[in-house]
Amino acid sequence: HLANNNKGNMAASLDQVIEEKTDTVALMSHSPFETETELNKSMQAIDKGAFHVSQREAKTHQENLQHLCRICGSSFKTDPYKRSHPVHGPIDDEMQVLLRKKEKKAISWPDLLAKVFKIGVKGDIDTIHPTKFCHQCWTVVQKKLSNSPYEMFFPRRSPVEWQSHSSSCDVCGTSPRGVKRKKQVLNPQLSKKLRMVAGRVRKIRQIKNPKQVNQKSLMKKIASCKKIHLSTKILAVDYPSDFVKSISCQICEHILADPVETTCKHLFCRICILKCLKVMGSYCPACCYPCFPTDLVSPVKSFLSIMNSLLVICPVKDCQEEVCLGKYCHHLSRHKEIK
Repeated sequence: HLANNNKGNMAASLDQVIEEKTDTVALMSHSPFETETELNKSMQAIDKGAFHVSQREAKTHQENLQHLCRICGSSFKTDPYKRSHPVHGPIDDEMQVLLRKKEKKAISWPDLLAKVFKIGVKGDIDTIHPTKFCHQCWTVVQKKLSNSPYEMFFPRRSPVEWQSHSSSCDVCGTSPRGVKRKKQVLNPQLSKKLRMVAGRVRKIRQIKNPKQVNQKSLMKKIASCKKIHLSTKILAVDYPSDFVKSISCQICEHILADPVETTCKHLFCRICILKCLKVMGSYCPACCYPCFPTDLVSPVKSFLSIMNSLLVICPVKDCQEEVCLGKYCHHLSRHKEIK
């Protein structure tokens, strides 16, 4: 009887141990799945938080861009009048009047900015690029169109390169004065050349000598264009002396042939001015303002049409025919064919 009781107790204890083990195995088998789901939930919460943070940062980045200039990166807050102009849009009335005077065509700002600053703004993205530019850059465009010196307002060909938002973003961590431009490495040869030209101009202005009267004759000798350019004496009409001066070269004093205009608004024959710049230095022969061959531009079309419509008397013997200046070369070629 005792033996049977002991066997029963042993069996009951064994059954309890087996049940406990099965419960632990079941718990062990279920716990990894539960931990994985909890981890996934926490990761999703972190991702949502990071997404909201990045979205907020992108929004603040775009708001900061609205206060900066697209071209030079300066802040509109520095301007006391808070003036700004849209990058994408029609040109304002004042600029249209200036373009009409210069006989140039541009309908929208992207076309004009591409001509002046050599940058394309048509493919701009609002999250990367500002949508406005400052009044200082507008002044540069105005000075460029009117052929006035504009280096004092903005360095040439140095617009800001805009990047997308990142951890080390210049736009979000910038001062209220705007984005800093990278310092340009000056070309030592060019700076030396500019110093030499400025020194030469200074010396010419300081020297007050009677020999300066002979400077015109010296320039005429350098140009030596008597055989290829027409004299003002062959004009068919007796124009006023001021008008004759306006259509004649200030170096050779002949009628302008292939006229070019300098930054300081003086007119010369292309061959004459290029020869003088090569021999006498890079300054205007009329006013000694620094001038380089790259600064020479063609005058407006209306002035060229007036030049071509001038009547001149053919200097060939036994001809004395009155011909328009624009058709003079064709008329002269007929004489050569007859000969």
